[in-house]
Formats: sequence, C-alpha cells, structure tokens
Amino acid sequence: MGSSRLSVWFFAPLALVRADVVSIEVRLDRAQGPLAPVWAFFGYDEPNYTYMRDGSKLLSELAALSPVPVYIRTHNLLTSGDGTPGLKWGSTNAYTEDAEGRPRYDWTIVDRIFDAYVQRGMKPLVEIGFMPEALSVKPQPYRHNWAPNQPYQAIFTGWAYPPKDYSKWAELVYQWVRHCVDRYGPSEVATWYWEVWNEPDIGYWQGTPEEYHKLYDYTVDAVKRAFPAARVGGPHSTGPANERAARFLRDFLTHVVRGKNYVTGLNGSPIDFVAFHAKGAPRVVGGHVQMGSEHQLRSIARGFEIVASFPELRHLPVILGESDPEGCAACPARYYPQNAYRNGTMYSSYTAATFPRKYELAARYGIRLEGIVTWAFVFEGQPYFDGFRDLATNGIAKPVLNVFRMFGLMGRQRVEARSSAAVELDRMLEAGVKQAPDIGALASREERSAAVLIWHYHDDDRPGPVADIALRLSGLPPTAREILVHHYRVDETHSNAYTRWKHLGSPQNPTPEQYKELEAAGELQLLSSPRWVRTSGGSLQIRFSLPRQGVSLLRLEW
Repeated sequence: MGSSRLSVWFFAPLALVRADVVSIEVRLDRAQGPLAPVWAFFGYDEPNYTYMRDGSKLLSELAALSPVPVYIRTHNLLTSGDGTPGLKWGSTNAYTEDAEGRPRYDWTIVDRIFDAYVQRGMKPLVEIGFMPEALSVKPQPYRHNWAPNQPYQAIFTGWAYPPKDYSKWAELVYQWVRHCVDRYGPSEVATWYWEVWNEPDIGYWQGTPEEYHKLYDYTVDAVKRAFPAARVGGPHSTGPANERAARFLRDFLTHVVRGKNYVTGLNGSPIDFVAFHAKGAPRVVGGHVQMGSEHQLRSIARGFEIVASFPELRHLPVILGESDPEGCAACPARYYPQNAYRNGTMYSSYTAATFPRKYELAARYGIRLEGIVTWAFVFEGQPYFDGFRDLATNGIAKPVLNVFRMFGLMGRQRVEARSSAAVELDRMLEAGVKQAPDIGALASREERSAAVLIWHYHDDDRPGPVADIALRLSGLPPTAREILVHHYRVDETHSNAYTRWKHLGSPQNPTPEQYKELEAAGELQLLSSPRWVRTSGGSLQIRFSLPRQGVSLLRLEW
C-alpha cells in the first residue's frame, strides 16, 4: 500500500478551497434512483477458454467481485468442431447429421461451458449461434485459421450463413432449450437471456436482413415453445452511429412490432429485450494513443434514440451487448498500435469515466438499461501483456479488472455527485475528452455505508498534472459521528500488475515467486490503511491527490 494525504475539516465550505482544486460534492440525502449493476456483464468469442485454467480462474474472480449474478455472453455455442480453441474461434459440435440427414444432438461441450457459469452463480446470456456445418447453406470452407496479422474478413466462413432448412434449425433450438430446462431447472433458466445471433448487419451474417428476420422468427418461436418463460431478444447489431447499422436496427424493430411473422403469418414477433453494440475508435496521434470516447457514446445515444422511437418497446430492458473502446478483442497492439491502451491505466480510467455517461444517456432517453457487456475475457496461451483486450493475462488481473471490482463495492442507491472538473455529457458526445481532463464522480449509498468513485481521465495517453481533490460529503445521518474510510486506488503504482511486470523486466516466463508478486499486484489495493474520521453536522471533507488516468473508490461505513 502507498501513502496518502487524507485530512478532515469540519464545515469547510467549498468556496474557501483554492481555485485549482477540484471540488466534488456528494449529497447522500439526495437520492437519484437505483444504481443498476449494469457492469456485471462480460463476453468473449472463444467459448472453449471458459473451462481452461486461466478462464476458470477469471470466472471465479468475476463471480467474486459482484454482489449480484454476473451474466456471460460468448460466441460459437453451436459452431461445429472438436472443441479446440483459437483466436476468434470456438466449437461445441452440438449438432451433426447421420448419413440419412437425421439430426444428432450432443450437449457435452455446451454443458461444460454452462456448468462453469451456473456452478459459480453466474448466468448465461445465451447467444444462439453460429450455424452448424451440417445446416449451413454454404458449409465450405468452415473452420477458419485467422491470425491477428490477417484480414478480419477471413473469419467469415460457413458458420456465418443461413440454414438450409429453417425447420431443422428451429428443432435444434427447441431441443437445446428443453435440455437446459431439464438440466438446470425452469427457475434457473427463467433468469437467463437468450438472443438470436451476433452482429447480423455485418459479415457475421452472410444472409440478407430479411433472412435474419426469418431466422429470428423461427428461433424465438422455438425458444418459446420449449420454455414459454424464456426471455428472448436481439438483434445485437453493430453501433448505430453508423447509418447502415441504424437502419438495420430500426428495420428489425419495425419487423418485431408490426412485420409479418415468418412462422405464424401474423403481425409481429415476441421480443423481451433489445440489444445492440457500441464501440469507440482509438487512434495514434502524434506518437501516442488518443481514445475515441465520443464515438462510443454517440453510438449508444443513437441506439437509445431509435429504441425510444417505438412506443411499443419503451418498457423493454436494453442491453449493450458489446460496449468497448474499439472493436477487435483479439487484435493485439503489436499489429494494431492504437490498441496500446489495453494493458495499463488508460483502459481502467476510460471504463470508469464512460460507464456513468451510459447511465446518463439511458436516463436522457427514458431507456431501461439492463446490462453493459464488456467484451473482454482472457486469451489462453498468449504472451504476457501482449495487448489483447482482456481482463487478465495468464491469470494475472489487469488494472481494468480492478475498476470492475470497484463497481462491485458500490451500493444500489445512486445519490447526487457533482464535480467542478467534470466534462459535461453533451461536450463528451461532441468531442470526447480532448481538452481539459474529465475529473468526475459517481456516488451511492446503503443504509449504513456509502461509496464514491472518482476518476481523472483524458482521451490522450500522455502525462498530465495531478489533480488535488476536495471531496465533501453531506447528508450523513445524525448517528454517523465516526466514519470508517477505505480508500482504494488504481493508478501506475496501485492495483497495477502491468507496472510491476515491467519493473521485473517484462518476463515471459516468470518464476513462481515473480508470478505470486504479479498476482498480488493485480489485486485491488488500498491507497492507505483504513481509518476512522469524525464528522460534524452530518458533513465530512476529505482531501487527496489523484494522478492522471487514476481511479479512486472511497467506501465509507458507519
């Protein structure tokens, strides 16, 4: 643990603080509604990593960081193959056919994946895809062998095509859902989400939009026949800031509201939640990485606007099915230098700064935001800190994972938090954080505790001045005369295994002692020892310094 300056003043008015100090005021008596745990959603392409050594370890850590069940989304749950993983690839061989074309179902690998979730109290966000080889209208070539230095389009092979027989596809879905209900029980499966395909507006679907509508209708009908209580949705299309993607999302929602159903012939199709994706756009500017926070937020805003334009759907939950700083988790920085943000505090501070803006956008458009899927997991067998978009590398947590641990320590009731140095939402939508840094706060409380998340973020990955924070909390209950303060920190020297790895000489084969040291460095760490502080008149003020790209969480108990 490092040192800190932590001082307390009674009734210190913010007006007396120096002009260059960042003033943050938290009003614990001003509730702003529930703070939904939208951060407890994660996803990845490679399903067979789920039950491997590092994947199993990370799943346990994700389950442990959250007071609510964590939802997991993964691609390739119906893809044909022997279960051998690869980048952008996975398989379960759930469906094959005999020589006469009769279906054969084998749930062995799918069960192994879902068992890993359920045993940890986690929930599948079940992605129904991709197309089994025996059902694809264009089965060959099927297994791709993509590498990060190859064109991305090379991944779209036979698994991305429509079924040659929609009835067989529907029966596969029906049998899968029935199997899950039999294995895990109806009360458990009723808590899952089921969604149809992934990004059907780009190469992941080698059919027309109308063929996707047909796939959706057949799939939803099969799910509901198998288990009427199942929650099904879609379309998990790409970021609607792009006009083509916006049109796809709008046309899909029009179909489910009033289009002709391909199965029933009636108007409309069941939908229990709406999902779309939203990505940022980092780039290299002047020799450093500059994040594109505005691109991701604009995409979310546009998607919320489209959903809100359908009165029939405004009551439905919305899930951001992939919500990340950019688009390719398996594209490391050695080939894509704009992705160099991923190992250190750029990724963690970006996450801390953008998630509260997603809450704000949902409130602005009247959206019931249910979940935000961070498309980042772990890549087995890859070099340490190789620049993949993952939460851990070889079992070592990255700084970004510690921001999610911070989210997990927050309460469920949001309260008012104002900062003199926060970048306004509209300004972020217009230009991101390219001028002054964004130093903001998100606050919550429970009956006998409160938590304040504070970040010091800038889109440009360059050094900047340390911020002097004056945090004032008011509205404490009269009985809260003494407060126990835990101050957690993510920065260059706290909760940061990447810095420690570099200090050790960047070993690709760390000794057992070095590995333990890296594991410890990857844990969420306190800035200073917990301490009791006295309040007066229901108020408390705390001063501390926060470096650029640093994140603090102050948890207070009374």
